[in-house]
Amino acid sequence: MDAAIRLKVNGALREVSCDPDAPLLAVLRNELDLKAARFGCGHERCGACLVLLDGVPTYSCAFPVSAVREREVVTVEGLGTEAAPHPIQTALLEEQAGQCGYCLSGIQISAAALLAKTTSPSRDEIKAALEPNLCRCGVHLRVIHAVERAAAMLRQGAAA
Repeated sequence: MDAAIRLKVNGALREVSCDPDAPLLAVLRNELDLKAARFGCGHERCGACLVLLDGVPTYSCAFPVSAVREREVVTVEGLGTEAAPHPIQTALLEEQAGQCGYCLSGIQISAAALLAKTTSPSRDEIKAALEPNLCRCGVHLRVIHAVERAAAMLRQGAAA
């Protein structure tokens, strides 16, 4: 049975009519047309579906939309804009840190959460933050360099 559910997504209050047990990922993609978060494994193991929920990276593939109710959800679309990208988005491009790109939405979410906490993360902190993201292309070192570059950009005053 469908229910009206209010969500705060990327700063805007949205109302959807859906099954309360539907995964947040399905609602984001199918009802709100936000396609950056992707379905990967469906078991909270690959990171392709990560979104920020109240600032915390959260797997959206198995998270029921009814548990969100007006909490702050941020997707990759909400991190920045084409005119003013988030520093991690700029740094990933500058470091050419994508190959197939399937994992990059989750990586951006994980990195943005880390950089919101500290603009001087250690290499070990970066690795720990990125650990939930499965990447089969082998761009790990470039992604780490991109997070380091984004941190430097933030320290120099780039907007996040």
